[in-house]
Amino acid sequence: MKPIDKYLRKPKSFWASVRSLSQKVGYSKGDKIIIPSVKQMADAFDNLGLDSSKIFTGGHATPLAQELHEYFSARADALMKIAEPNLMSAEQAKAEFDKHFALLQPKCPIPLNKQKGEKKAHAFLTALVNMMIEAHSQGMDCNFDPRELTTLTRDGEPLRTLARRVDGAFPTAVNPIAVWEIKEYYYTTTFGSRVADGVYETLLDGMELEELREHENIDVKHYLMVDAHYTWWKCGKAYLCRMFDMLHMGYVDEILFGREVVSEMPRIVGEWVELTNKRGQAGLPETVE
Repeated sequence: MKPIDKYLRKPKSFWASVRSLSQKVGYSKGDKIIIPSVKQMADAFDNLGLDSSKIFTGGHATPLAQELHEYFSARADALMKIAEPNLMSAEQAKAEFDKHFALLQPKCPIPLNKQKGEKKAHAFLTALVNMMIEAHSQGMDCNFDPRELTTLTRDGEPLRTLARRVDGAFPTAVNPIAVWEIKEYYYTTTFGSRVADGVYETLLDGMELEELREHENIDVKHYLMVDAHYTWWKCGKAYLCRMFDMLHMGYVDEILFGREVVSEMPRIVGEWVELTNKRGQAGLPETVE
């Protein structure tokens, strides 16, 4: 899923309204993502002690209310038409993994999940990501499992070092073109804090990369890959909404839901290869300015 361009340059006050309204009105009901009406938004502002005339005044919805309603509609539409159909069960993910493992015969790391007993298996989404990168990176290096912090350097010294280890970096964890996080939870039966924390970890990475871009003019592409239909759609639609918000706040460049890893990674990796070649041609081995 790519962001909708017209929402990428909204002020942070717009996102404050999105979060406040989502909190008060709710994110979802049953199998539907909630699209608050203008009346619901005005009532929510009143209940939160805010000025509802920012939403409805003189018998008319304000421009802010119209923008918010359009955004909430776009959020619901994208999640129901793109995220939900692409999210897979463990059985579906295994079938995709088996198919591409046989087709690609990969040499890249194929990790196992952290489950025990009957649930012990390959980490299907991570394996698919790794295989897609290997198949389309034209032999370029990739750190599929960085065990170090991501660092951007200038003149041989660290310029920024991120707070967390990411799940992957291309081509390396030092001065990467791109980094990514993978959140696959096929065997969870409840939506716990560990799953929720995964979303906020990606948000932290995105905020650090935003600061790097704004103050040092260095752009590192940032991706989030998630899967497990039951976990995210049945239990965690509120967090899918938060992901969609995060995408449009500019904290991730794209979010890939389940099967999108197979359909979109070839294009994305091709973009990384092109950026890497441009960096080399410009004589910029250390930064991605």
